[in-house]
Amino acid sequence: MNEYESSGIAAGIGVVGGIIYLAIIVIFIAGMWKVFEKAGKPGWAAIIPIYNLIILLEIVGKPMIWILWLIIPCVNIVFAIWLYNLVSKSFGKSEGFTIGLVIFPFIFWPILGFGSATYLGPSAAEAQNGGFGNNPFNNPNNPFNKPFGNQDTPNDTPPPVV
Repeated sequence: MNEYESSGIAAGIGVVGGIIYLAIIVIFIAGMWKVFEKAGKPGWAAIIPIYNLIILLEIVGKPMIWILWLIIPCVNIVFAIWLYNLVSKSFGKSEGFTIGLVIFPFIFWPILGFGSATYLGPSAAEAQNGGFGNNPFNNPNNPFNKPFGNQDTPNDTPPPVV
């Protein structure tokens, strides 16, 4: 094989790889577009770079200061994963779906957009009052909520006098 044949093969691989890459990007954007429309936001916002983050923050009900956190290097990784978790919670999905959104966004955004998931609201009421930012003392499953003593069988008899 001479140098002309190998460069032609490399060019072919590059073109095919570029086409596959563009197809994945189109699928990702189409899924995100449908998610925005399900949440009652304009779908075209999915293709505008910073504006799509603003719309995602509106979808999950977080303040606009998060834009700052989402554009600072290294900090943005943590906040982007947190934002994806809040998006999945807003559509009634679990943390496993969040992992899918982070690792395979070109698969899980279309599942969220074209699937049967319905928009429940800002982070689905912080994941049914068990998520971040909630008062832990309002949680009925919190062991610190229980009053002292055994309240299931109250003792009406006074203690013995010694």
